[in-house]
Amino acid sequence: MPASALHIPNLRAQVSADEWRQRVDLAAAYRLVAMFHWDDLVFTHISARVPGSDGQFLINPYGLMFEEITASSLVKVDAAGNKLDDSPFAINPAGFVIHSAVHGARHDAGCVLHVHTLNGIAVSAQKGGVLPLSQQSIFVLSSLGYHDYEGVALRDDEKPRLVRDLGENNFLMLRNHGLLTVGSTVADAFVSMYLFETVCTIQVRALAGGGELVHVDPRIVATAQQQAAQVTRGLGASLSWPGLLRRLDRCHPGYDT
Repeated sequence: MPASALHIPNLRAQVSADEWRQRVDLAAAYRLVAMFHWDDLVFTHISARVPGSDGQFLINPYGLMFEEITASSLVKVDAAGNKLDDSPFAINPAGFVIHSAVHGARHDAGCVLHVHTLNGIAVSAQKGGVLPLSQQSIFVLSSLGYHDYEGVALRDDEKPRLVRDLGENNFLMLRNHGLLTVGSTVADAFVSMYLFETVCTIQVRALAGGGELVHVDPRIVATAQQQAAQVTRGLGASLSWPGLLRRLDRCHPGYDT
């Protein structure tokens, strides 16, 4: 069903300009996740903090495919999980547990992005985790935490351990589960996930080759963030996000409604 067939009222006139911009970027991220084939039907989630709010964030309407999501269909919730707008959609309870934990602890987390990609889960099941096998891997390794699997994330008592394992990092590998990134903006979180999934894909292919592998020198990994700041202004979100939006406008228009 096309997104337009869902008859979702446009909320642009009912929210602040800052919230609308956040909604458009978040809807774009959902469409891009679908475009890059990182979606798991409707069972993963991305959230974005409502600008100027105290603990409120936007998350996907549970049941919509990611390519259907629009700025107006996103659901606004408070820190307790209460819906703050007149949405007919529920939210994913596991998504709320994960995202409320991160947003509650990391006030720099403008966006939290979680996916169940095949390559990401494959690496999350490998005891060694992310290995320093590629140029891309050094940027992930410089800001990476691990969280052991505790079952579907439905219990509030998991939140402190999730927050502890993320720490101040921007990448979190959920063991036997998937990948999570944190960014100050939606663009930052998305480009970080692009990098994370790329690292996992390279690693799966390198290990499948069966030959002896060459690891990047730890001294190079230690300077990764300095290198990123010099070459790509961080991880490159400010450079690539406008082009990604243009691609969406060409291929999957309608997210900004």
